[in-house]
Amino acid sequence: MMGKGITYERLSQEAVTLACDRHERLLAGEMGGARANFAYKVLQGLDLSGRNLTDADFSGAIMHAANFSQANLSSTNLFAADMRRANLSGAILRRADMRGAVLRGANLTGADLYQADMREGAIAQVDREKGLAVIRHEQRPGEVAEANFSGANLSNSKMTGAIAQRADFSDAVLIGARMQRANLRGARFPGANLEGADLSGSDLSGADLSNSVLIGVNMTMCQKQGMNTEGALTDAPTGPAPGADVEETAQLLKEHALWCETEGKQGKPSIFNGCDLRGLKSLARRNLTALQAKDAVLYGIDLEGAALQGAKLAGSDLRMACLRGADLRGADLTNARLNNADLREAQLGPLLLPNDRIHPASLERAVLRYADLSRADLRHINAVQADFSHANMHGANLTQSNLTEACLEDALMPADFRARARNGAAGTRGSVA
Repeated sequence: MMGKGITYERLSQEAVTLACDRHERLLAGEMGGARANFAYKVLQGLDLSGRNLTDADFSGAIMHAANFSQANLSSTNLFAADMRRANLSGAILRRADMRGAVLRGANLTGADLYQADMREGAIAQVDREKGLAVIRHEQRPGEVAEANFSGANLSNSKMTGAIAQRADFSDAVLIGARMQRANLRGARFPGANLEGADLSGSDLSGADLSNSVLIGVNMTMCQKQGMNTEGALTDAPTGPAPGADVEETAQLLKEHALWCETEGKQGKPSIFNGCDLRGLKSLARRNLTALQAKDAVLYGIDLEGAALQGAKLAGSDLRMACLRGADLRGADLTNARLNNADLREAQLGPLLLPNDRIHPASLERAVLRYADLSRADLRHINAVQADFSHANMHGANLTQSNLTEACLEDALMPADFRARARNGAAGTRGSVA
């Protein structure tokens, strides 16, 4: 450190645990509570995982390799804190003040940083010789270089001027993030959602933005040498418009609904294969049985409660879509992209056919990273080689599901499910990766 006057005190694990206990009593309104004050303390390598430290003060603290996994750090003061190689996976950092924090090599996989402030910042103190002297860690303040933000929620976060070269933002949600003049050289954004983000003046040289969402992104005056945007979803239409305008498309869908409701006596079926349907915004609670929309773009569309039995949605882009409570029995979602989709209480069980036959829904090779499938009906689902990494499957019914070679890395599910699946126990088929 450079500068004078501030003494850094090293704390023991016992002292930190006691301070956390008292802070949690304060938050619960119990006797003996006191706000945790770790300003200018050394917590290197200590364990604070799972603790509720809302509004705690960590300004200027040194926390190399500390464990904050699953901790609640909402509205916490982390101004100019040194958190290199810290474990913040799954932590809640909503509205945290992280200006000038050093996060080099930190793990923020799946963390919630909604409205977090990670702009440049530094601590200054009075110095007899220099007037105001800036206290600096070994690396420059505001550095998040090589940090792992995979799947993190960085919506509306402030990262103006941040140094984040080679940082990993894979599958992160950066909707509305402000990253003006940021150093993002070599940063990775594959599958990330940057809708409405401001990257103006940033250095994106060598950055990987493949298969990301770049709708409404401001890249004015950016350096883009070697930047990769292959497969990115932008404001430009990805396919032919199904009708002359949105109103005509909506009319086609009404005709389809009438065809379903009258068993083909009125209306007519609609085919939207390869079409970009983003302009419709909402199809909630619509009757879309047997809809054909293979390789279509339905990004962010509201399909809550929609009837989609037997729908042909193979290869479709349903990222960020709301399918809560939707009826998808027997639907074909092979190779579909459902990253961050809301599938809570969705019905993905089999369609019942004559003579006691069933037609299972297919999620074969589908990507459902960070999707919410809590309490969903997944009975008999064909999910061979599907990617459920980091998905919430708590309370889902997986009876007779086929998860051969499926990826369930860090997925939230019943504690005994993995063991039953690997052992080939009744109720599941295949192996999980």
